[in-house]
Amino acid sequence: MNTLLFKRKLPIWKLILGSIALTVGIISLFSSFKGFILIGMGIFLLLVEGSEFDFKNKKYREIKSILSISVGTWKPIPETDYISVFRTNETITLRSRTAEANVSNEIIKLNLFYNTNQKIEAYETYDENDAFMKAKEIATVLNVDILDATERKSKWL
Repeated sequence: MNTLLFKRKLPIWKLILGSIALTVGIISLFSSFKGFILIGMGIFLLLVEGSEFDFKNKKYREIKSILSISVGTWKPIPETDYISVFRTNETITLRSRTAEANVSNEIIKLNLFYNTNQKIEAYETYDENDAFMKAKEIATVLNVDILDATERKSKWL
């Protein structure tokens, strides 16, 4: 295993709406410059964030991906102390002209800690089993321990 790619899964509704907006935007460019607005909406809906690790060359990058095209700057993987898996809340603000609402979801994050308190945010998911599976993959390659901080009392795995 030389490389690992972690991307959040795109909800089906975002995939459908983003694809439609992108397609209609490109088609409408032939008649009006307003198509750029739809293209922008399509890109926003289809944008996925994640991380990619190249263990052979000891590098990683935080990526932004659209339609399987990923961009990001490669950085060296520092000497990792441990991997932490923990729960947190993700808040998304939905706005319209007259109203605003905050929606919170519980997510599981996976961070690589180095130099005592510095971190690399490696992965986010809604599935705890998925997070631990990814943590075990990385921990095996980097030969480090995993800290389970998903419960009130943390424990080493």
